[in-house]
Amino acid sequence: MLDRKFILENVAAVKQNCHNRGVNANVDQLVELETQRLAKLQEVEQLNRRANDVSKTIGKAKDDAEREARKEEGRQLRAQKEACQAEHDALEISISDLQAAIPNMSHPDVPVGSDDKANLEVRRGTTEVPTFDFTPLDHVDLGTQLDLIDLEGGARTSGHGFYFLRNEAVLLELALQQYIVTKLIGKGFTPTITPDLAQDSILEGIGFNPRGPETQVYSIEGSNLSLVGTAEITLGGLYAGVTVDAEQLPIKICGISHCFRTEAGAHGRATRGIYRVHQFTKVEMFAFTLPEQSDQIHQEICEIECEIFNELGVPFRVVDTATGDLGGPAYRKYDLEAWMPGRGEGGSWGEITSTSNCTDYQSRRLKTKYKRKGEKGTQFVHTLNGTAVAAGRAMIAILENNQQADGSVLVPEVLQKWVGKDRIGPK
Repeated sequence: MLDRKFILENVAAVKQNCHNRGVNANVDQLVELETQRLAKLQEVEQLNRRANDVSKTIGKAKDDAEREARKEEGRQLRAQKEACQAEHDALEISISDLQAAIPNMSHPDVPVGSDDKANLEVRRGTTEVPTFDFTPLDHVDLGTQLDLIDLEGGARTSGHGFYFLRNEAVLLELALQQYIVTKLIGKGFTPTITPDLAQDSILEGIGFNPRGPETQVYSIEGSNLSLVGTAEITLGGLYAGVTVDAEQLPIKICGISHCFRTEAGAHGRATRGIYRVHQFTKVEMFAFTLPEQSDQIHQEICEIECEIFNELGVPFRVVDTATGDLGGPAYRKYDLEAWMPGRGEGGSWGEITSTSNCTDYQSRRLKTKYKRKGEKGTQFVHTLNGTAVAAGRAMIAILENNQQADGSVLVPEVLQKWVGKDRIGPK
């Protein structure tokens, strides 16, 4: 969340940022309640001080009657203090709720717009959008013809939005994991396989709403656990409540996890097949940094994503995400959108990865701090996340862009040693 002092000192800027993001947050009410809370806190301190002063005089009473009177006065003052404290605490809860609804500030260069139509294309990858001398198929038809994807079996077993991968598709997903984890180790990331469950407090700290009617999270009834929608949650939670030495930063970790999302209401041609599903595998990058490091690390994570998809031979573009399309924790976010020939009518761009600089928005909730040697006090780290690969969407882009006139699909060169072949053909 945003620092409360920052909000109070920058009310106009915070309100404008909420407007730019399309977020209905009541900043004015927060300011009003915080004024009341500070006044109530002062009252609590005054009553406590008076009660202590009275307590010190009890032993100096002239007689029992005076002693009992002073004791009663002290009891009344402490009762008043407890009542004021309860009012203060109620105000604190209300203010914290309002504070949690305010999004992160936006980078000054982020394009202002209400939705993804305002996203700004900043560059493209090295692979050109393919042209075909035949009518290209989408990944659903390719997956059926090559016996790679079983949507019907997934629906029978688990319901709509689940699927089975078969044959070379299994090898392709595993190859993507091997290729990317190997690359990320070379980039200084510590590899992990994360839990698929996290405590609700961790989800809330990262910026997800694990309960409620509009949540996209699968929660475990009768517990404080939920299935994660991304390893960003578990990687971010790894240092919850921890203070690290500044010399340790940046800490760069990558995590393999299953991801679970309800994806309510997501239907249509553009989301056909395995583009938007309830379960998929992802390799996520996460970094804890000093504040002065986060902009540079954000660019580095974006470069890694670009390097991955350039080496996979997937045509893509990078977009700077507009204010209205930013998630609450993000200060700035870049999306990589791959060209998908089977998407929509005649092909279109579809998001395959993203990377966000969340500054201290998440760490403030999770209480993840750093301490500089020789300095008093601690500060909040900055957190960043970036998708190295969401296996299903990467597979869509690979299958659709590499399809051949004879119905086969070429395997990207960097994956061939793990897949064991350079072409996937009809059975």
